[in-house]
Amino acid sequence: MRLLLGFVFMTGCLMEAQVRIEKTAFSGWPNCYRMTNGEAELIVTSDIGPRIMFFGFRGGQNFFWVQKETAGKSGEPQWVARGGHRIWIAPEDVRYTYPPDNSPVEIEIRGETLIATQPVEKETGIQKQIEIRMAPRGTGVTVIHRLFNRGIMPLEFAPWALTMMAPGGHGVSGFPPRGTHPEMLAPTNPLVMWAFTDLSDPRWTWLKKYFVLRQDPRNPVPMKIGHFNPKTWGAYFLNGEMFLKRYDADPTKTYPDFGCSYETFTNADFLELETLGPMTKVAPGAFAEHVEHWSL
Repeated sequence: MRLLLGFVFMTGCLMEAQVRIEKTAFSGWPNCYRMTNGEAELIVTSDIGPRIMFFGFRGGQNFFWVQKETAGKSGEPQWVARGGHRIWIAPEDVRYTYPPDNSPVEIEIRGETLIATQPVEKETGIQKQIEIRMAPRGTGVTVIHRLFNRGIMPLEFAPWALTMMAPGGHGVSGFPPRGTHPEMLAPTNPLVMWAFTDLSDPRWTWLKKYFVLRQDPRNPVPMKIGHFNPKTWGAYFLNGEMFLKRYDADPTKTYPDFGCSYETFTNADFLELETLGPMTKVAPGAFAEHVEHWSL
């Protein structure tokens, strides 16, 4: 009897742990898709994008920032910050980075996988795609970004995955393994600044293995920094919970922005955790791919 009850319990747990994808509405967008395994929850809208607009525990807070003024809207002629998670092109360039992603995207569901694909950008000839795979249990999500060259000429760029975090939290990233002097004489990684970077800003906390950037809704001054770590990761602590994104960078390849595999940016509205792939020459019809692993 105990064996039978145990079997029934385990079978119920396995059935409950399956990933479900269902159509829903979110923040004014009527055509969205919720992906959940009963523990984690993720929402993609097909009204604009491709963008992931919600990620968190099921029934819990949204780790992602959603811009109230543009929530539920679409069709704007210019690029809109909007919020959520998106894929861009690096290095940052007005023409190639900022084409608007305000049109409907195609959603394809393959079992427990969701793929969101935008129309080809007329400004660049690039087509952006995000594929999402959620683990059947736990909070793990694999996010695969693809940038297709649909033009007639080769292009060189780096994939750039940006996650806009809700206000009031702390963004954290880690340096490569630390060492001692004189045993380790070679440098380990770049630390990259922008013209507006201010290391004396009180939102920074610098530690031996980590650095912290605090999102402050009262401070509108933009702040940014970048670095390289073969085991790239960024975490965001918000209301006692943590979002983590990881990416394996290749130190043998060339990365944009003086060699950054990770960048973080903040202003009064949000904080971004950003990972960057290597500079890649993409032939017509080919694509560059960039993979992140998320968890809570």
